[in-house]
Amino acid sequence: MTAPLTPPHQPSSNDPWQTPPTWGGPGGPGGPGSGSLLESEGENDRRSELRRAAVVTVLVTVAGIALGLLWVWLAPRVPLISDSTAVFLSDSEGEEAIGADGTFVLLALAFGALSAALVFWFQRRGGIALVVGLALGGLLGSLVAWRLGVWLGPDQDVVAHARAVGKGVVFDAPLQLRAKGAALLVWSMGAMAVHLGLTALFGPRDPEPEWGMFPGWAAGGPVPGAGPGADAGPGAPGAGVPPVPPTGA
Repeated sequence: MTAPLTPPHQPSSNDPWQTPPTWGGPGGPGGPGSGSLLESEGENDRRSELRRAAVVTVLVTVAGIALGLLWVWLAPRVPLISDSTAVFLSDSEGEEAIGADGTFVLLALAFGALSAALVFWFQRRGGIALVVGLALGGLLGSLVAWRLGVWLGPDQDVVAHARAVGKGVVFDAPLQLRAKGAALLVWSMGAMAVHLGLTALFGPRDPEPEWGMFPGWAAGGPVPGAGPGADAGPGAPGAGVPPVPPTGA
C-alpha cells in the first residue's frame, strides 16, 4: 500500500481547474507589460497630435501671404501733398487713415474663420495642441501679412517720395497699422472662437451612460418571486410562487 502523491490538503498541480488564472500574461490587460503598452500608446498619440499642430501652424502662417496681398490691394490709400517745406494730408477730413486698419481687421477675421473651419473639417478630433497651433499660426500669419503689406505698399520714406514727385503733387502715404496690438491678434481670436463653436455644435459627443435595471425588476415590471420573500432561497416553501387570493366565504 503506497501513500498518495498529493497530500489531501494541497491541490494537484496537474488539475487545470485548480490552477490560478493568469490575467493577460506578459502583454495582456493585467500582465506586467500592460503598463508599458499603455504608456507607448499615449506617447504615440501625443506625438501625432503635436505633428498635426505643427502642420496647422505652418499652413496658417503661410496663409498670411495671401492676407498681406489682399491688404495691399484693398486697403484705401492716404493722399499726401508737399509744398517743398513740409508734407500735409491732401484731404484733412478723409478717413483713409483708419481704413487701412479696418481692412486688415476684417480680412483677418475672415481668414480666422476660414482657417478654423478647414482645421475642424480635416481634424475633427480637436485637442489643446491643435487649438494652440491654430492660434500661433494666426499670430504668425498676421505678422507675415503686416510686414509683406508694408513692404509691397507705397514707399516708406515720405520725404524722399515727396522730393521725387515734386511740389504740389499728390502721392500715397506708406501703408501701416496704427493699432498693431489689436489688429495682429484678430486672426487668432477669431479662429479660436469659430473652432470652439464648431466643436460645440458638431464635435463628437461622449456616449450616453447605460442605466441598469434595479434588482428584481425585468423590462416589463417586477419579477415574480423577487419580492421580500425571495431571500428565503430556492428550496424554501412558496419561493417564486405568486400568492393566491383568499376565496370568499
